[in-house]
Amino acid sequence: MPRTSPKTQPRSADPAIRFDDLTLGYDGHAAIHHLSGELGRGTLTALVGPNGSGKSTLIKGIIGLLKPLGGSFTVSMDQTVAYLPQHSELDRSFPARVKDLVALGLWQRCGLLGRHQPEDRKKVSGALTAVGLDGFGDRPLDTLSGGQLQRARFARVLVQDANLILLDEPFNAVDEKTIRDLIALIQGWRAEGRTVVTVVHDLDLVRSSFPEALLLARRPIAWGPTAETVTPKNMQRARLFQEAWDDDAPWCAPAIRVRPGRAA
Repeated sequence: MPRTSPKTQPRSADPAIRFDDLTLGYDGHAAIHHLSGELGRGTLTALVGPNGSGKSTLIKGIIGLLKPLGGSFTVSMDQTVAYLPQHSELDRSFPARVKDLVALGLWQRCGLLGRHQPEDRKKVSGALTAVGLDGFGDRPLDTLSGGQLQRARFARVLVQDANLILLDEPFNAVDEKTIRDLIALIQGWRAEGRTVVTVVHDLDLVRSSFPEALLLARRPIAWGPTAETVTPKNMQRARLFQEAWDDDAPWCAPAIRVRPGRAA
């Protein structure tokens, strides 16, 4: 689980990710300020907060799409990363089959145009079976429902076999059964010792399925066990803090630092 204040618990010698006064943003304006703390290996953490609070920004920073405006973060050297972007970032009209989408998860080993070996095709087939799409490999992407497409995207994550998995709003626009099945996959990853960070809007789902949560409102509001983080008081503080932001303000406000396990 995330580490508490160094005064009460030692810092991990080798967490999956360590943040040190991290500030991230766009065009010199911060979307998230002064984040410090650690994500331990094998943890399952929900990123929660109002719209525009910095959740997706943090994910994009971790995968290297954004450079820090201030501070830093470190991903442990042995961590391999799989990233699932939002649904809206996939063009469903692209003329590809389901198995082609899933096989993209093998690009680091095979290259984008690499020839897939029998073991690669077996991985793709096994991943489709694991997400409930056995027999869907040759279907065009534009014939899938929203839930089926999200299952295929999860299959692409599966074949990457990463130990750090970042999911950006994976439950949007999918049916309840698909959500239950995807949650089971995510919890299976955690049971295997993988670290999973997920942007989630449904707070009931967070409370029922995610042991840890990081509440953001352009800065960390609270971080730790979900029952202590996702509280009415903290959510109200996050809403008020978010509403008070002025988009024309300078990019970096005075540091207010939250360690995991504490509210600001």
